[in-house]
Amino acid sequence: MADRLVPPQETPPAEGSTSSAHPERPDGGIWDHPMVWVALIGAGAVLVALFFAFRIAGF
Repeated sequence: MADRLVPPQETPPAEGSTSSAHPERPDGGIWDHPMVWVALIGAGAVLVALFFAFRIAGF
């Protein structure tokens, strides 16, 4: 029996493959630590608010 041809974009199956033995955790990227981004956005908002508060107060 002839082997099936595999399309060029796919990897042919192999005996003893460990590809599914160690599943990788999906990459969360910048979303792994959302509180860091929330803190940065909050600190920026406070700085902008302080800038306008000082301008209004005349400092």
